[in-house]
Amino acid sequence: MIDSEPAVPTVGVLAMQGAFAEHVRALRRMSVHAIEVRTKAELDSCDGIVIPGGESTAIRKALDRCELLAPLRERIASGMPAFGTCAGMIVLADAEPDGAPPCLGLLDVDVQRNGWGRQLHSAELPIEYGDGSTSTGVFIRAPRITRVGERVQVIARLANGDLEPIAVRQGSIMASSFHPELTDDDALHRSFVDLARSRTASGVSSRADMHRD
Repeated sequence: MIDSEPAVPTVGVLAMQGAFAEHVRALRRMSVHAIEVRTKAELDSCDGIVIPGGESTAIRKALDRCELLAPLRERIASGMPAFGTCAGMIVLADAEPDGAPPCLGLLDVDVQRNGWGRQLHSAELPIEYGDGSTSTGVFIRAPRITRVGERVQVIARLANGDLEPIAVRQGSIMASSFHPELTDDDALHRSFVDLARSRTASGVSSRADMHRD
């Protein structure tokens, strides 16, 4: 008996602002079908979605303009894997301490824009993953996680005395304060692609989720 080859997921990158091209390149190193997403039709074809860094308010306005806000929230709420980096984490988060209303409100964390202040406009800092491995993270006006909900797992911390959380996972949603797409460290992208592959292999097609009669 010949085993069938595993299904190749289609992973989209929201391509409205920020380092979306770098995410696409990182994902293609994972041997998945990575596409840029700007329309609902492109979103509907995806088994997972990356929301890159940029400016969270501008991303929200672009989602509204392209009529993607509600479809994106529905797809992620239905279980489609999502990965937000930097501003993408703010877009996913449940609340912001500065009082701004949440955009998607699907990730049970609170975040603060420019949480380390302007002095951390751009910096490379040591990080530690949950398995004990270490790397370097690129932080650019990075948001700070100020509260982690009970359902949320911390998967990376700053490798300092405080071990401050900088990457989290809640079910099929992942998010990080830093920009993994700007380094050669593919750990988070690999974990995210595994989520998309598992969903595809289980027979739960993201496209079927949206087109049940």
